[in-house]
Amino acid sequence: MSIIDWSILLITLLFTIIYGTVKSLRNQSINDYVMGDRQTDWFTIGMSVMATQASAITFLSTPGQAYHDGMGFIQFYFGLPLAVIVICVFFVPVYHKLKVYTAYEYLEKRFDKKTRTLASLGFLIQRSIGTGVTIYAPAIILHATLGWNFSLLVLCIGVAITVYTFFGGTKALNITQKQQAFVMFLGLVVIFFYIVFNLSDETDFNNALALANVEGKLNLLDFSFSFTERYTLWNGILGGFFMMLAYFGTDQSQVGRYLSGKSLGHIQKGLVINGLFKIPVQFFILLTGVMIFIFFHYEKAPLHFNPVNTQKVLNSPLQNEYQYMQMQLSYLQDEKKEIATIYSGQLNQGFNNPMLEMKLKMLHNEEKHIREEAKKIIKTVDHQAETNDKDFVFIYYVINYLPIGLVGLLLAIVFSAALSSASAGVYALAYTSSLDLYKSYVPNKSKKHYLKMTRLSVLIWGGLSILAASIINYFENLIQLVNIIGSIFYGSILGVFLIGFFVKYCQAFSVFYAGLFAQIAVIVLFCLNVISYLWLVIFGTLLTMLIALVLEFLRRRIK
Repeated sequence: MSIIDWSILLITLLFTIIYGTVKSLRNQSINDYVMGDRQTDWFTIGMSVMATQASAITFLSTPGQAYHDGMGFIQFYFGLPLAVIVICVFFVPVYHKLKVYTAYEYLEKRFDKKTRTLASLGFLIQRSIGTGVTIYAPAIILHATLGWNFSLLVLCIGVAITVYTFFGGTKALNITQKQQAFVMFLGLVVIFFYIVFNLSDETDFNNALALANVEGKLNLLDFSFSFTERYTLWNGILGGFFMMLAYFGTDQSQVGRYLSGKSLGHIQKGLVINGLFKIPVQFFILLTGVMIFIFFHYEKAPLHFNPVNTQKVLNSPLQNEYQYMQMQLSYLQDEKKEIATIYSGQLNQGFNNPMLEMKLKMLHNEEKHIREEAKKIIKTVDHQAETNDKDFVFIYYVINYLPIGLVGLLLAIVFSAALSSASAGVYALAYTSSLDLYKSYVPNKSKKHYLKMTRLSVLIWGGLSILAASIINYFENLIQLVNIIGSIFYGSILGVFLIGFFVKYCQAFSVFYAGLFAQIAVIVLFCLNVISYLWLVIFGTLLTMLIALVLEFLRRRIK
């Protein structure tokens, strides 16, 4: 990296951290620290909520998802607008009226302390793992691609998160996340247009879309009804609705972002902004990956995008076999470039050539086959290697093809995203453990005492997140781990909340044991691996509500 790139990266990060911390040094009470004195405006809420969700994994992995599998991943978010409407109409007014500090505080008011504790523990388990992965994912990708020291990357991200969260609280998070969101989206727009304007002299944006469509990258909708397929229209609308309802309505890392709003109207406007813009933003990120896919029609893409895996194979006895496959791919890419150039030229003349389209599809399938065979070689060399290289596609393009300055901007995006999402996670963990657990069982202390305990919890969870990110590399499939872990716990928690809001018939005893039994059942179902993780949320939610109704009926009959 050049001095300019380093300067852009460091200035961006230092400014957001120092500015947010300084603006929030006057926190004197638990209300200031946790709620930001409930003075956050709607625009800041909207940007903060969006920045919390947009982790570094989003910007590193999503373009690679589109590069390999196309735009179908967008279906995951189709349930979000409806979920936002439900939250604004039913969830937010209750939270705002009761002036709760956390979502789980409502459960004690509606049911009892043990129900609040059950939901809090479920959140702490899944969010602590998710926060560790949020730090680990960008660190390991940058380590593999740039050769930076992995432990130092984890430490820098973790310490930065802990410092400005410790001193600033909610106000610092909201202020810095608004700035981080601006950096992320501005940088993404700049990089997208750079890719489009530098595709090739032989094509333009319209022809690039036509090429992508021929090879199946623009297929947005999958109407198949399958419990095992992850990204279909029905998974997105149904499973996505329940997932987003749980995430934005019950996950304290998100709920904490909007509970600090200055009024009910400001909170609802902020959430609506997120509901309106999240799908277009995600579409834009996926389209960036599609443009990179077209870019590599005219430039040589590597056989495997993860440089660590490639180096292991090249230092192994299977080196010659792997290099032969690289040569095969190179010949295929030369042929693809020639066909794509001719096809693009004919499109400019207003002519679609079905024979060329068929040839492009055939070459695309051959390329996929070669890459799959390369993954088998990698697995032979190292059976524990993660052969899914989607997460390295975007960073490979950035490092090798972006000019000086834009590389630093992209890395600023990655670190800003890591800081915004991980800091929200650490902070939510801190005040959930200090208020939902500690304060519940150690009541009648002063506000200053609980403020000290919350700040101490920030340090503890910040340290645990650094530790988790440092050791989590012993596990595989990390990029999907956050959503999968969330899907395991979200269902039972959401079911408890929905009973609280809509089923006055059920009381504490039935709800507590329904949530507990449903959680066990979801874990068993997940271990059997018979349905997509999005359906786990629906299953857990409905099962919790059903068991609660049955238990309440039996309890009343016995009574």
